[in-house]
Amino acid sequence: MGKTGRIFNIQRFSIHDGPGIRTIVFFKGCYMRCAWCCNPESQRFEIETMIENGKEKIVGRDVTVADVMPEILADKAYYRRSGGGVTLSGGEILCQPEFAAELLKECKACGLHTAVESTAVASFDKIEQILPYLDLYLMDIKHMDSEKHKEYTGWGNERILENAKKIAASGVELIIRTPVVPTFNDNVADIRAIAKFAAGLEGVKQYHLLPYHRLGQDKYAGLDRNYSLKEIEPPTREKMEYLLSIAEESGLKCQIGG
Repeated sequence: MGKTGRIFNIQRFSIHDGPGIRTIVFFKGCYMRCAWCCNPESQRFEIETMIENGKEKIVGRDVTVADVMPEILADKAYYRRSGGGVTLSGGEILCQPEFAAELLKECKACGLHTAVESTAVASFDKIEQILPYLDLYLMDIKHMDSEKHKEYTGWGNERILENAKKIAASGVELIIRTPVVPTFNDNVADIRAIAKFAAGLEGVKQYHLLPYHRLGQDKYAGLDRNYSLKEIEPPTREKMEYLLSIAEESGLKCQIGG
């Protein structure tokens, strides 16, 4: 357990990003620059200083698996009772595939349910490093149009869509999720297209719609960075319910939130 990884937060008692009560380990560093990102402090791999509530906060620390496991295992009884476990998130965990694989392997050795939240934008050989130790892959598919995808995230979607097919074929449980962002993809055509693609993936049974929110907006100011979607209002509940009904046409089990 000697590899070092860079993380910026460990969140205990989460009921999101996988089943049951979970501990989420947030990795630092990301390939993408999604306009709506609620964790902008995750994007750069470098350790940063952020102003939070008027005070300087150091964002990012280097840890080993041995450093992280005691905090994860402290809640093992809650995982067992709730069907929960550990989720690796970010940032993008595939920026640090060796550390992610080592941490997941140790979690599996301890009998924990493992999940990752990832865009799958990396080369597939990096994904292959984590699959043997993974129970659930939570994967964002944000848009089917590569140019629109690139406009809002900095990357096209070709590799993402190809990797989705490969992850589905691997036999690991795959849940597709879409952040629903006004001006980007909050319309019938886009949600229908993503749901249709998800339904065509081998073994995929669930599709989650995640409503855009602005909870991370203050972090941009704390990092002295611009938040480009400040004029965008979150989608209404009625809008989300309507898009949910569109997604359900695919035959997948669909829900709002994840």
